[in-house]
Amino acid sequence: MNFASDNTSTVHPKVMEALIRANEGHAPSYGADALTEAAKARVREVLEAPEAEVHFIASGTGANALAISSLVPSWGKVFCHEGAHVLTSECGSIPFWTGGGTLVPVPGAAGKIDPDALAQALHESSRPDVHAGERSALTLTNSTEAGGVYAPAEVAALTAQARAAGLAVHMDGARFGNAVAALECTPADLTHRAGVDALSFGGTKNGAMMVEAVVIFDPARAPGLEMRRMRAGHLLSKHRFLAAQMLALLTDGLWLELAAHANAMAERLAAALAAVPGVTINVPRQANQIFATLPAEAHTRARKAGAVYHPWPRVQAEEGDLSVRMVCGWSTTPDEVDRLVATLRG
Repeated sequence: MNFASDNTSTVHPKVMEALIRANEGHAPSYGADALTEAAKARVREVLEAPEAEVHFIASGTGANALAISSLVPSWGKVFCHEGAHVLTSECGSIPFWTGGGTLVPVPGAAGKIDPDALAQALHESSRPDVHAGERSALTLTNSTEAGGVYAPAEVAALTAQARAAGLAVHMDGARFGNAVAALECTPADLTHRAGVDALSFGGTKNGAMMVEAVVIFDPARAPGLEMRRMRAGHLLSKHRFLAAQMLALLTDGLWLELAAHANAMAERLAAALAAVPGVTINVPRQANQIFATLPAEAHTRARKAGAVYHPWPRVQAEEGDLSVRMVCGWSTTPDEVDRLVATLRG
């Protein structure tokens, strides 16, 4: 009964099979192999972006930092949600990789930036002189750290504000598959057609071993990206093993199948939890994460039975009811969900 994170899931068998096939014979290094070219072409096809620049990275933090630092000068400001992973959980990687850029937190419910709050933040940062730094980028997370999902129209509304202020737009898509599956829209409608310039396209949380794709829809917006990747140590020599994972996920819609399953398990869990006496669902479920408050005795029972999930926020009072995050992944089973709920019910 592990609901700690979608990072704790195993690698999907089809991805593992692809890695085994890639392990035959020799291939050119540093991304010059045929498998990498095929995977890049497939990313472009899925996103309906034939001119996009695509690079495979082994971590989500690396993908975000590479993409954003390619769009932002060292004196630039990056607007993000106040709970965004880039702000709270990436150890200052954006200021580090940009060489001094700053993150400007913006509030909003369910991890989604509120348009009025963004307008206010942009206004407060509009001083047109060298003392204030330069407004440079907006980064959105979809689906969000708090379980929310931006619809294409919501993305477009925020990117319009960004455009009017001269900002580039990045999307952290560590759970991009969950957002697309939840909305049943096209990946293109949720990204470049809605005004997104760069995407961190996640695979690791969705059945891969370790692969994300940095996608720049207009390569002219991110000069020097390849040099940044090399200098940062993110150009893996045996690149075919990254490419094999992404290509497997994007073959026959596997990535959306896995994300839809994770979402469905979260829906099952949320519905069942809502019927447990004393349990409160804190945020309506939209993708594959559940945020709830558990009675202390129910939490104790679940822990003793081996259930794994995180307190959320991570630091809370040691006594009383507990707010938690539960995450479903591609490998979560109905039986796991039902056993957890039965244990909490007592």
